[in-house]
Amino acid sequence: MYGARGQRQRLARTDFAIRLPPRGEVCLACQHTSMVQFGCRPWNLSLTSVVILALSNMVLTFLLLQSETCIPDDVPRDLEAINAMTEWNLGTLIKEQQQQQQQQQQQQQQSDCVTQDYQPRPVDASSLKLNINLGRWDARRLFRTFDHVLVGSSFADLSQVYRVCLATQSSVEKLHSVVQAAHHWTGPMSVALYVAGDEEFEVVQKYLVYLRKCYEPIRERIAFSLAVPRVRPPKKQPRDYELPEAVDCAKPEATLNEMMNGISNEQTNWRIRNVYPQNHMRNLARKNCQSDYVFLTDVDIVPSFNLTGALDEFLRTENCDKCAYVIPTYELDSRVRFPQNKTELVRLARKGLARPFHQKVFIHNQFATNFTRWILDTALNHRHFGNVKSGKVYISHDVTNFEFLYEPFYVAKDIVPPHDERFMGYGYTRNTQVYEMFVAGYQFKVLSPVFTGHWGLQTRKTRPAWRERQNSANRKHFETFKKEVFARYMRDPLKMIKNIK
Repeated sequence: MYGARGQRQRLARTDFAIRLPPRGEVCLACQHTSMVQFGCRPWNLSLTSVVILALSNMVLTFLLLQSETCIPDDVPRDLEAINAMTEWNLGTLIKEQQQQQQQQQQQQQQSDCVTQDYQPRPVDASSLKLNINLGRWDARRLFRTFDHVLVGSSFADLSQVYRVCLATQSSVEKLHSVVQAAHHWTGPMSVALYVAGDEEFEVVQKYLVYLRKCYEPIRERIAFSLAVPRVRPPKKQPRDYELPEAVDCAKPEATLNEMMNGISNEQTNWRIRNVYPQNHMRNLARKNCQSDYVFLTDVDIVPSFNLTGALDEFLRTENCDKCAYVIPTYELDSRVRFPQNKTELVRLARKGLARPFHQKVFIHNQFATNFTRWILDTALNHRHFGNVKSGKVYISHDVTNFEFLYEPFYVAKDIVPPHDERFMGYGYTRNTQVYEMFVAGYQFKVLSPVFTGHWGLQTRKTRPAWRERQNSANRKHFETFKKEVFARYMRDPLKMIKNIK
C-alpha cells in the first residue's frame, strides 16, 4: 500500500512528515489546518499564492500612495494643468521639476503613469484665472486680492535665473506704462492691478489680451495679480475676449484710451471720490514676486537699459540682509529719447532736459540720494569712470543725511517691513515704510551707473488739489504709526517722538 520499502523508511525518520497517498486517493491531511500540513503539495501552492498576492497588494498600495497626482488618460489636459498647479508653488516649480526628472525616468520603466507634483500652467492669453467671488481679504476687509491671475510663460523660469524681481502696481488708466518698463526690464515682473466695478474689469481683460498679443516681454515675463474694493467689486466672472485682427501695437496708450472711452461718467466720478490703495497694491505686487530680492517701483518708472543683468551680477556678490540699494530716479523731458546710459542722462540734465525726481514739486522726496555726488563718476578722471563706461554696478556712496520724507526706489531682500495699509491715496505711503526701515537699522546705499526715469518735468501747477486732501488725511494716521514704530524697535533716531522718558 505504501510503495517501496526504502521510501517508507525515509518518511518514518521524519517527525512531521505526512504519508503520501497513492495516485487517485484523496490527501486527507489537506482537510486539516495544523502546522504539520506542510507536506501537502496542494497546500504549498496555495500558501505560496497567498504570500505573492499579499506582497503584490502591498507594493501596489505603496505605488498608489506615491502617485497622488497621476491623472487618467481620459482627463482633459486643461483640467490636468489646473489640478496640478497651485498659486503658491510657482517659486519652487523649477527646482521641484529638476528633482523629479530622475524619479520619472525610473517610474516610466514600471508604469505608464508618471508621478509629478507640479506642472507648468499652460499660457492662456484670453482669460484671467480667478473666481471673482473668492479671493484673499486685507486686514480690514476693505479689498479683496487675487494672486497670479495671469502668468507669463517664462515668469517661473526667470524667477529662478534672476535674483531680483521688479514689482510694480497700476490702476486701469495707467496700465499702458507697463509696455516700456517691460521692454527695458528683462527679468521677472510682478504687476498688481486695481479694478473697481464691471466696466473697469472688462477694459482690463480686453487690454491684457492686447498687451499679450502685441508684446512678447509682457506675454513671457509678467505675472499679473488683482485687487478689487469691497464697496465696488466686479460682479461678472472673467471671460474670453477677442480683439480685431488689425490692432495697432505701436500705440498702447491710444489703444487704452479708446477702450476707456466706454466707461460711464458715474464710474469715473466714483474713482475720483475714492482713494487709490497704493500700499495695498505695493504689498500685493511685492509678495507675488518669487525672487530673493525685489525692486519695488511705480508703473510709470522706467528702468535704465541693461539694468536687469547688471543688477543681478552685483547682487550675486552682496549678502547684506539690512541693505537697501537705491536706484536714482530722474524726470525726463517728454521731447527727448530715453537715455542710453548714465553719461547721456547727465548730459540731458546739464541741458535742463532731465532733473532729479520731484525736485521742483517736493525736493525732500529724493534729496537724501545726493545727486550732486552721484554724477561725479561721469568725469574722465574719476576712479570709477570705468564702471560708468562698462555699465558695471557698484556702490557710489551711502546715504548719510537720511530724512523722514525720503522716498527712494530701492532694491532689497524681500524681508523688509511691509507698507502700512492704513495709508491710502497720496502722502505718507512710501516714506513711512522707508522710515520704518531706517528705524529698524537698514542702510541705504546708492548704486551707479544704473538709474530709472519718469516722463515729464513736473511742476506744482500740474498737481491736482485732491492730492493735498489725501496727504492731510494720511498725516493724521502717521501720529499713531510713529508711536507703533517706536514701540516695535525701541529706537527714535530722527527724534519723532516727544517727551520720551
